[in-house]
Amino acid sequence: MIWKPNEKIQGGKYVIEEVMGVGGFGVTYRAKNILSDESVAIKTANDLIQTKPNFHKQQEKFVQEAFRLAKCGHAHIVEVKDVCKEAELWCMVMEYLSGGNLEEYTIKTYLPEDKALLHIRQIGSALTYIHQQGLLHRDVKPSNVMLRTDTAEAVLIDFGLAREFIDGKTQTHTNARTECYAPIEQYQIRAKRGAYTDVYALAATLYFLITGVQPIPAQFRWQGAKLIPPKKHNSHLSDRINQGIIQGMILEPEKRPQSIQEWLQIISVTERQEKEQKYERLIELLKAREWNQADEETYDLILKVSSRVKEGWLDYPATQNLACQFLQTLDRLWLDYSEGRFGFSVQRKIWQELGGKIDYSTECILGERLGWRVDHNWLAHKDLDFSLDAPEGHFPWNGHLPQGELKELGLIGSYSRWWSCLILSRCTECNI
Repeated sequence: MIWKPNEKIQGGKYVIEEVMGVGGFGVTYRAKNILSDESVAIKTANDLIQTKPNFHKQQEKFVQEAFRLAKCGHAHIVEVKDVCKEAELWCMVMEYLSGGNLEEYTIKTYLPEDKALLHIRQIGSALTYIHQQGLLHRDVKPSNVMLRTDTAEAVLIDFGLAREFIDGKTQTHTNARTECYAPIEQYQIRAKRGAYTDVYALAATLYFLITGVQPIPAQFRWQGAKLIPPKKHNSHLSDRINQGIIQGMILEPEKRPQSIQEWLQIISVTERQEKEQKYERLIELLKAREWNQADEETYDLILKVSSRVKEGWLDYPATQNLACQFLQTLDRLWLDYSEGRFGFSVQRKIWQELGGKIDYSTECILGERLGWRVDHNWLAHKDLDFSLDAPEGHFPWNGHLPQGELKELGLIGSYSRWWSCLILSRCTECNI
């Protein structure tokens, strides 16, 4: 039995609109709740399951999943609104999530590090919650993470493989799994299981989100294949996240972080340490109001995180891939130590007042407002005003160039115009 568009169920309470997707067990429809005039998602057994001899047993498992999920009251777990029976089919009525899933987003282009981490932390909080209820999800993957359209919050769905567990105890579970995201213990029917099982899948999900590449399945790694570090696929990735993913995807369960909280804490502690080390020199220079050296240090930091140290200058992809969190930190430090006079946000505000365009006229006027262009000439770094009396937004200066070909071609002025507007465009995207 497959419901068709405009078909009514539950005495006309719900009207079927379309099939949203079909999985190994279920089929999910988008429907309209006539009473509340809201869209809902309705999941039930697909036509293949309906024809199997063990259909009634499958129904029992489905009902267990439905009521198990209905008890989960968490912001990042899909909300179950109703569990009902239509003829011989049990149905689970859930909130309708129209923002797409993270697999669809990542196939287009991998996510920036800060955005991927935001969603991973949201799903991590959901997993911590269900682990406290004595459940393992066992099918964490990008396609099982949906987004709410209005808030862009990540929501964990599909608890079809969820099972009760006793931490560290050998239990019998189905070995159903999703390749590339399932840890090695999920290939075994009898094995010890714990929160570390979902840790592996969450780390593998992060691997995909920031690289666009699915990690090699645990089974092949067990046979000797090596896990390619995510940074090999995405050179812009920080060492912190690269190592965190590798730790979360250690093959041996006992060597992995033993809980979601522990894994997230490892990343957070390392993140704080990394920040302290990364920005230590810049903070010292800003405190001393050594604007010249602080400006040079800022540019060096940008080259490092962009993996452009060898080239010595930024190209278009580098500016557009700068992490929002990184730019926000640089901006905040400049604002804090310059009494609010210097920083990317100051420059962006002026640029937007001038129209926010990337064209010659806007670039020249912006340069004049920021004090980078005097008498129709773009200033070199040595000619800037290294004092707090400099024009608002005077630093960070966006005209750095390496020695060599670009300088010999006389591109200092055009480069500073070009890069300043590109980076301010990126700051606009990051709400800086």
